Amino acid sequence: MVSRTVFDPHCVRCPRLAGFLSQVRQAHPEYHAAPVPPFGDPDARLLIVGLAPGMHGANASGRPFTGDHAGILLYRTLYETGFGSQPESCSRDDGLILRDCRITNAVKCLPPQNKPQGAEVRACNDYLAAEMETLPDPAVVLALGSIAHQAILRARGLKLKDHPFGHGCIHDLPGGITLVDSYHCSRYNTQTRRLTPEMFQAVFAELRQRLDAR
Repeated sequence: MVSRTVFDPHCVRCPRLAGFLSQVRQAHPEYHAAPVPPFGDPDARLLIVGLAPGMHGANASGRPFTGDHAGILLYRTLYETGFGSQPESCSRDDGLILRDCRITNAVKCLPPQNKPQGAEVRACNDYLAAEMETLPDPAVVLALGSIAHQAILRARGLKLKDHPFGHGCIHDLPGGITLVDSYHCSRYNTQTRRLTPEMFQAVFAELRQRLDAR
């Protein structure tokens, strides 16, 4: 039976990912190249769920979205909406503080080509489920992309057909959790303008309004 722990820095339950990280450590000994822990306020009412660490970003720095292109828009928006103490995330020791917010990933280890397999998302889901159990009631969970959305539903034992993903969609889940969807702030989505800064800002304005109302 899988342990109900929020994070295991030594996890090797996915052979493909563990083997890939071993290769990365040899090629980049200065990189974190291990499971990336959640980052932020342990008592946060807002949990942001991304997909997985990026090769030269979170996998290198050891902090979610830190060094990733996706982190540029995310951390700037967190700062602008009062969740972050500074608009950039440069390294694990840059002094950045998140307020009432925590960031995690559906998959804690770097996947080859940034594409985790379904079995790997499922294998890591126990950690996400345990982390969501630590959230206060009420809480808001932001899914960055459809895979994160699906992982959140799986962690709560819910069906996708009952809560389909859509940018800006809001789902009231059992247990006092509100799930909010956004396109992932990836390089591809921002450069193709599938996700604009204004769209992302609007999602966070909704999050902030909901949290402030509570």
